[in-house]
Amino acid sequence: MQNPVHLLQRIPAKARLALLALLLLGVAAYGLRRFSQDGAKVFQGYVEAEYVHVASPVSGALSELRVHRGQEVKAGAPLFVLEQDFERAALAVATQALKQAADKLANLQKGQRPTELKAVSARLGQASTALRLAETEFKRREKLFAERTISAEEMDRARADYDVKAQQVREMSANLSTAKLGGRSDEISAAQAEVEAAKGRVEQAAWTLAQKSQAAPSAALVFDTLYTLGEWVPAGKAVAVLLPPGNIKVRFFVPEETVGRIQMGQEAQVRFDGEAKPIPVRVSYVSAQAEYTPPILYSSDNRAKLVFMVEAKPGPDQAPLLHPGQPVDVRLSLPAGK
Repeated sequence: MQNPVHLLQRIPAKARLALLALLLLGVAAYGLRRFSQDGAKVFQGYVEAEYVHVASPVSGALSELRVHRGQEVKAGAPLFVLEQDFERAALAVATQALKQAADKLANLQKGQRPTELKAVSARLGQASTALRLAETEFKRREKLFAERTISAEEMDRARADYDVKAQQVREMSANLSTAKLGGRSDEISAAQAEVEAAKGRVEQAAWTLAQKSQAAPSAALVFDTLYTLGEWVPAGKAVAVLLPPGNIKVRFFVPEETVGRIQMGQEAQVRFDGEAKPIPVRVSYVSAQAEYTPPILYSSDNRAKLVFMVEAKPGPDQAPLLHPGQPVDVRLSLPAGK
């Protein structure tokens, strides 16, 4: 019996390559048949992802880049910082303006200083003493006038002096009450409005400063970074591109006669090169609009068929095994058609 190796060596090189290709196709067909047994169907597809573009709503030069491509980050991890000198200065100015407005309001609400109140009170005391003296003199003159000892003119002067002193006491009492009340109500209202406006400016400045540094909204893979240190970053332009595990999905296409038998949440299995065990996924989206067969997935004989796009998501543990753009085979068990 001849050695099989010697027999293969007698076969021409081109024939050996053809035999090898047929053997590989047979193995692939056998594997695909095993993968699609039990009435299940296999569809070609690829891995898709929804990326998170992290940007700042304000512009500035990139001063710190704290992540790199391919890095795994947790939720809240710092990603990048833009220069903050102007925003820090604006916050300091707004904070000082708020303090001044608050001091002005407090001054209006508490009235005059204690020393000023003492001075007004002392003048009231002087006026009260003068009133008592004028009252005594008026009563004495009134008695003398009744005895016809003084003239009516002297009596009128005593009465007028008493009335003037009484008016002075009332005036000083009103001044003292006003000094204790503080500012007028309209002045206090204006000062309160000024304080509220100053608080708003402080909050706005603090928000702008906070937007100069951005953190990861969730645990994710840093898919890419788009700027280098020192570069000017326009407002709204992404600096880091993240790929959370929950944003990875498998996209495949099914023919029109099959789409009606697919249910949301239905389980499927995904195979791809380099992984021996299939990865479980669940259908998360079935398109309601038909489209022509994508030429990147199907042969030229099938391109004219209408298909529906279906998306399925893996679990969080299996998602890192899938990579965007990766071709996959999706095994889907379907109920028998009517």
